[in-house]
Amino acid sequence: MEKYITTPIYYLNGLPHIGHAYTSILGDVMKKFEQMRGNNVYYSTGTDEHGQKNQHSIENSELSAEEFLQRQSDNFRNLFINLGIDFDFFVRTSRPEHQKIVQEILQNIYDRGLIVKKSYEGLYCEGCEQFKKKSDLDENGHCPDHKTAPKAISEENYFFKLEPYRQWLIDYIKSHPDWIQPAKYANEVLGMLKEPLEDLCISRPKSRVWLGVELPFDTNYVTYIWFDALVNYISTLNFGHNPDFENIWSNSHHLIAKDILKPHCIYWPIMLHALGVAPVKHYFIHGYWIGEGGVKMSKSLGNVVDPVEMVDIFGVDALRFYLINNMTMAGDSQISPDLLKQGYKILANNIGNLQMRVLKMVQKNLNSKVPSKAALNDEDKQLLNNIAKRFTSVFRKDIGLETISELAESIISAGDATNAYFAANTPWVLAKDPAQKDRFEAVVYTTLDALRLIGNALYPIAPTTAGKIETSLGIENPQFVAEFKPMSLAEGAAIKVGDPLFPMIEEK
Repeated sequence: MEKYITTPIYYLNGLPHIGHAYTSILGDVMKKFEQMRGNNVYYSTGTDEHGQKNQHSIENSELSAEEFLQRQSDNFRNLFINLGIDFDFFVRTSRPEHQKIVQEILQNIYDRGLIVKKSYEGLYCEGCEQFKKKSDLDENGHCPDHKTAPKAISEENYFFKLEPYRQWLIDYIKSHPDWIQPAKYANEVLGMLKEPLEDLCISRPKSRVWLGVELPFDTNYVTYIWFDALVNYISTLNFGHNPDFENIWSNSHHLIAKDILKPHCIYWPIMLHALGVAPVKHYFIHGYWIGEGGVKMSKSLGNVVDPVEMVDIFGVDALRFYLINNMTMAGDSQISPDLLKQGYKILANNIGNLQMRVLKMVQKNLNSKVPSKAALNDEDKQLLNNIAKRFTSVFRKDIGLETISELAESIISAGDATNAYFAANTPWVLAKDPAQKDRFEAVVYTTLDALRLIGNALYPIAPTTAGKIETSLGIENPQFVAEFKPMSLAEGAAIKVGDPLFPMIEEK
């Protein structure tokens, strides 16, 4: 089956932060999860290179627009590559191919009389790049996300009517209860739809904003950044020119943070419906990363978590695992260097130390060969069967935030169970008694095979570590597929001790 996974495209006026890293890591985990299930996956992420915020950043730099956009986009691209994110397409809205499809869509809608020109006066938040109603603002008249008062703007612009589609969207949400996940965000969108929808301003005069896609029917204007950016999800698939578009789009999944709910879950499905295109199959919506103790991150508080710095300290896979394992479905999630250190220690104790202990035992007592499984008893088999059944159950579920969270939990649970088994059976004592040779080998084999199952399940979240585990067990060129057959580790395979999976971190 073909599947299509997307992240938002990120404003590049600043450096990539932990929220950008998380969403794109999440997309990569979902891609690898689906590939293990035998599906073909097309995954896109990238940068949004138009709009007023990016324009101001260019004007405040000493670079040309092209140089600035290239540099900033590369910051995101390089970070994602370093985080092990295997994207198939990196979006840049400055590409002519994307702009051409944006203009084709605009012309289509304009020719059908769905876009009108009129004068408008409203409150404009530059941070959101959106007009705001007074009801959208806090008690101080500020944008709740950017903590600044929007500017009163009066100008002539082009508008796309949303209200005629409001009831259709309400009906669609109610008839597709799993369309927006978690469900609380579907209820939030329905709340936004209780009142009539104002017309969407889909242009900006070049006198104010010159960085954008020029309107095909009026060269004095550029396209509103959200209309432009949302189209990336289908321009990436070469909409209008790709005969396989519907096949891929029918299994599309958007990953977004909760702050961009309205444009994605109201503007975008209405835009698609006006084009005669079905909505995205699923939205997966997550909360924010905040500082330890529930404090919002800020440079002044010194609690901003830099993904580049965290990779330097903890490594890529430990950061990936922490982010996947600790994003709560209930709301926002906490992160700090100290919390990451705690997460790192859990991985080291749960998987890393266990792997090193049993491998050294094999090296010392079994000539570095995987022992026989002939003497496994019911306890041994039950442990392996339980781990295999748990992982099999997870990989049979539909992709989603809960499924990925459950995957991380099941890995920790399997590690805990294997550690408890290893401690209870004391193989270091058995190794000293020749009469217990068969029992010693059975315990060691069971532990090694449990690690094999854990390594296979770990692949979507921590692919490098997964590869190291499998290779250490004598599995050459491991193939990661959603098959968890217990007691399948080859007897006699040559183990490789190697370096610790999660070495001790030096205190600075």
